[in-house]
Amino acid sequence: MKLSRAQKRKLTAILLSGALLIAAAILDAMQTPVWWVALLLYIPAFLLAGYETLLSAGRNILHGQVFDENFLMSVASICAMILGEHAEAVGVLLFGALGELFESYAIGSARRSVKALAKLCPDTVHLLRADGSAEDIAAEDAEAGALFLVYAGERIPLDGVIVEGEAALDCAALTGESLPVEVESGAEVSAGTINLNGFLKIRALRPAKESSAARILAMVEDASAKKARSEAFITKFARYYTPIVVGAAILLAVVPSLIFGNYTDWIYRALNFLVISCPCALVISVPLTFFGTIGGSARRGILFKDAAAIETLSETSVAAFDKTGTLTEGRLSLAQAYPVGCTREELLNYAAAAEYGSTHPIAKAILENASIAPEEISHSTELRGKGRTCTLSGRKIAVGRRRLLDELGVYIPDAEESTTVVYVAEDGQYRGYITFSDRIKSDSAEAITALHRADVSTVMLSGDNRNGAERVASGLGISRYRWGLLPEDKVNALGELSAESEGKLIFVGDGINDAPSLAAADAGIAMGGIGSDAAIEAADVVLPGDNPLKVAEAVRISRKAMRIARQNIVFALGVKGLFLLLSAFGLTNMWMSVFADVGVSVIAILNAMRTLR
Repeated sequence: MKLSRAQKRKLTAILLSGALLIAAAILDAMQTPVWWVALLLYIPAFLLAGYETLLSAGRNILHGQVFDENFLMSVASICAMILGEHAEAVGVLLFGALGELFESYAIGSARRSVKALAKLCPDTVHLLRADGSAEDIAAEDAEAGALFLVYAGERIPLDGVIVEGEAALDCAALTGESLPVEVESGAEVSAGTINLNGFLKIRALRPAKESSAARILAMVEDASAKKARSEAFITKFARYYTPIVVGAAILLAVVPSLIFGNYTDWIYRALNFLVISCPCALVISVPLTFFGTIGGSARRGILFKDAAAIETLSETSVAAFDKTGTLTEGRLSLAQAYPVGCTREELLNYAAAAEYGSTHPIAKAILENASIAPEEISHSTELRGKGRTCTLSGRKIAVGRRRLLDELGVYIPDAEESTTVVYVAEDGQYRGYITFSDRIKSDSAEAITALHRADVSTVMLSGDNRNGAERVASGLGISRYRWGLLPEDKVNALGELSAESEGKLIFVGDGINDAPSLAAADAGIAMGGIGSDAAIEAADVVLPGDNPLKVAEAVRISRKAMRIARQNIVFALGVKGLFLLLSAFGLTNMWMSVFADVGVSVIAILNAMRTLR
């Protein structure tokens, strides 16, 4: 159990207070003839246990924040001392301090899990100079385009592309995946991953403050500051609840005393009422549940952008998936080229010219199989969801879906569409089509099955043709799927699905084209999109890895978190309600009241800490 310096001081004060309390209680039991000897032990015990509570209550009163747990504990303990209930007065503050120590430790554990992410990246970079020498500089001073070295066993400090070398990378800190990833020259690598066994020369893609690790840390810190609906309810509840119970305690002390007399008994009951009424269990445990979930999930490669996303995901009934890059690997390979009125090489070059500069998987597959001169390309234009056009040495090239060529008035004879396909036209003449193949991810089927077991129905929304979409959907056991959808079509489809869904609708996508859908769903999950600003901005949850199983895990974790939050709310309100009623009828003493406050808080905090696992 690792304690901070402040926590150690608090624990020492608690132990000393406890020892003095025991000694004073023994003297009381022995009925020492000198009555004030025991009191000399009770007073320092009282101050040691309650100095923080008493000071906090005083400061808050001066700042106009009267009704809080510190005020309730202070009033109850001071009045108990005045009434001669010395042991119980010290006990209230002692167990209150113990509860605060436990709370501090629990919150510290949650914060440490988040702060551990801040250590993802080293502070220095082995910068490679023009003369071949290496110099260590601060990571924040390294610029995009800089060359740097990473030795075996070191963390990669910046996002970049490998220029030289090959290695196995441990990406668990970012993606939650335990298996190492083999990389070589030309591969993109993320800051925060560990070079296990090789020597790498890397060119930085972006500065340290924009790296994958920096984004993850920023997202987790922002998420910790945003409240879910349950948290907002608890905050508002405590704001009205505390003044009401203080008023009720005053009435309990005054009104029956005027009617029945015996004011000491009724004041004692009112003090019990005050101690029991402290809302610590709710105010601490519910936010801790969400904070712990955010920190614990981040270590597993699941980044909730705010606590509200946890609440929304827990109510998921329908999960809609993009196809390419989400359920499939997104690494399209060129299958066949079918030229019409030109050679295969010319067909590929036409397509490559139009796709030059695009990062789409289809563009990458084409460019790997063609050879073009970029200086001959001009007026390159992307028509979102349809394709691309350009001018190549004076000739107008169009590459994309059938609908693009239809709009341009280019006649396309029937072509087999068993896989992903693009059509090519040159100066208004049809020049053939190219087909591509894409493999389903190894974990996609298991992810769909896991969601179905969790009573979440699945839908696939694809921009691919019918045959390509049907092949993937049938292979994964997805009964509902739509094909040939533009980005705006997917948004409309999500609207229809949401209208017929009883619970929440989530959308899972992997990049910029999915940003409108990620924003339109009740909760958007960007998978493998840590490098996409649009995806991160639009999504509520980000999965830096590329594993669809994390979607099912995120739903499971969020449901567990909400179960824990609800358990704490019901348990705390139920126990406090019962003890408040008992105290009003004089059936509780101060020790029972302390349990109803501190005991319930500790149990609720222990329950909330399960989210850290």
